[in-house]
Amino acid sequence: MMRQKIPVIAAKSRLSVMDTFFISHGSPTLSIDESLPARGFLQAWQAKVFSQRPNSILVISAHWDTDFPSVNVVQRNDTIHDFYGFPKQMYDLKYPAPGAPELAKRVKDLLKASGIKHVNEDRKRGLDHGAWVPLMLMYPEADIPVCQLSVQMHHTGTYHYNIGKALAPLKEEGVLIIGSGSATHNLRALQFESSSISSWALEFDNWLKDALLEGSYEDVNHYEQKAPHAKKAHPWPEHIYPLHVAMGAAGANAKAELIHSSWHYGALSYSSYRFKTSR
Repeated sequence: MMRQKIPVIAAKSRLSVMDTFFISHGSPTLSIDESLPARGFLQAWQAKVFSQRPNSILVISAHWDTDFPSVNVVQRNDTIHDFYGFPKQMYDLKYPAPGAPELAKRVKDLLKASGIKHVNEDRKRGLDHGAWVPLMLMYPEADIPVCQLSVQMHHTGTYHYNIGKALAPLKEEGVLIIGSGSATHNLRALQFESSSISSWALEFDNWLKDALLEGSYEDVNHYEQKAPHAKKAHPWPEHIYPLHVAMGAAGANAKAELIHSSWHYGALSYSSYRFKTSR
């Protein structure tokens, strides 16, 4: 039986193997609030974190949950303002990055080759705030093609880790893989008037940091059983699953690095990680 040949995206420029990243995007107010340290971190992305210019960007966002993996296949990304009750100026923000239909096709082919039978194409969806808010700060020119990939809340961390493993070849094709979620995400536990950090949030965040930096990726895949206060830190898993994809794409021997840490509202962690892939 002949194996299906998966087309490779032709590289526009010769690049070294890309690292993968997990970005905690926190509150949508990151788009306008100059007081947030995470905003400055993302604005300094190209100068201080990652100077390589990718050919295209794949974002796995916590804010797109589907029954089956889905990619958006568009020529130009609309800006989705998927939040409510925020200042009007946030709804005027646009991030009209080009779409990446070739990348979307490549992602679909890789996932199907890994054994995932159903991978859907969405030909209308643009970028939700889990994608465009950090990208607006990281790449403000909005001139790099962007594709989004959805998460599946009803699946597990291991499932999303394996999705990342299937996407690993993209790192050699000039594609920057970014998981966009949050290290902690319990909106009902936010403390709007407090400057102190909730103990449960800090304990979970520290456990996650230690597990990642030690390379205990299997523990992170099973964080629900391994981590302290896992259910309180993530009542629903959609904001941690992008981490699993970035982690899986980097590979079992990748070295994790904490590249930013700050807090908002006493329980919302902006901890973000780089996964340095084996060269």
